[in-house]
Amino acid sequence: MTNRADLKTMIQQADHMVALTGAGISTLAGIPDFRGPQGLYRQPGAERIFDIHWFRRDPAIYYEACREMIYGLDRYAPGPVHTLLARLEQVGRLKAIITQNIDMLHQKAGSRHVIEAHGSPIQHHCIRCGHCATFDEVCALLKQHGPVALCTQCGAAYKPDVTFFGEALPEAALAEAVAQARQADLMLVLGTSLTVHPVAALPGETLRTGGKLVIVNAQPTSFDDRAQLCLPDLAAFAETVGAWFEE
Repeated sequence: MTNRADLKTMIQQADHMVALTGAGISTLAGIPDFRGPQGLYRQPGAERIFDIHWFRRDPAIYYEACREMIYGLDRYAPGPVHTLLARLEQVGRLKAIITQNIDMLHQKAGSRHVIEAHGSPIQHHCIRCGHCATFDEVCALLKQHGPVALCTQCGAAYKPDVTFFGEALPEAALAEAVAQARQADLMLVLGTSLTVHPVAALPGETLRTGGKLVIVNAQPTSFDDRAQLCLPDLAAFAETVGAWFEE
């Protein structure tokens, strides 16, 4: 176990630092964890919400459940970890963010190189004709025309470019995530318990190529015994590291 005092040295000496982020960094911003006590997956019929077969059958199931959780995201500001990572990228320390989150807060914080391993609602596509609509356009449709965002070209439902159960993960994003993990000489694992595969295996790619891990998460992970440093408090981590890179 590396002493916490060495964390600054590891970050400063890293040539290719990458962050892997999960729901924990967004709960700091006030967004409930999908898998937490108040999350979407605790709702009745939760298994249907992000299921592609149910979406094709009845998209209202998804839209009703996600009206606030997804289409109300504009009321949330980035949390301290989002802000820190954007700053680290700005000063040239962080090369990429691999995120399991679909809340777009990394982009809102100003991060540019964000790999969204589970997709993103930034864009939606019609399930019938493939017409593309932006997140803002879909929000406007929901406010103006009712419970389901319907395609302005053919009238079928718009589906977010988020990976639903029954769909494959976005190949290009996953390939880029693996490449970044292998290139990383330091991976910051932030706010994820590393239980959802294949993203959960990415720290192993960093270790196999000689890189180091720093894990900051309230719960233990399967990589804790191989990490250089494990910390439980994301907010304290963001405050400490942020102070090193203040303008």
